[in-house]
Amino acid sequence: MALAERRAEVTWEGNLTQGKGTIESVGSGALQTLPITWASRVEKSDGRTSPEELIAAAHASCYAMAFSNELNKGGTPPARLHVTAVCTLDRTDAGPTITAMALEVTGSVPGLDQAKFTEAAETAKKGCPVSRALQGNVQITVNATLEG
Repeated sequence: MALAERRAEVTWEGNLTQGKGTIESVGSGALQTLPITWASRVEKSDGRTSPEELIAAAHASCYAMAFSNELNKGGTPPARLHVTAVCTLDRTDAGPTITAMALEVTGSVPGLDQAKFTEAAETAKKGCPVSRALQGNVQITVNATLEG
């Protein structure tokens, strides 16, 4: 039995480059209707989102949870973590492909030095479910900076 299943619904109208779509709903109700277009993926977003942006958001939030858990297991729970994820879409021989995800994390963790913070950041990358889903297909990097 699955630990969790989540749902999203999208409608697309038209061809790839001139068409448009809408993320109509997510099962939780946490997201409102979100417009999507090919241009919002590869040109200017103009208030629309993209699959890459949503994957970046998913990865940043998942990684923050995994890192918090890793620090807590080590006896040094974080006071604060801030994670930025940048998802890169490139042209490849196979077509447009997500090739990289850069995670940048800053944190305030009483009782921890930079070396241990960096070590925990790398361990969290391996334990994050989204990182594991992308692993082997996407180059994932982590830059971790301890504040204070």
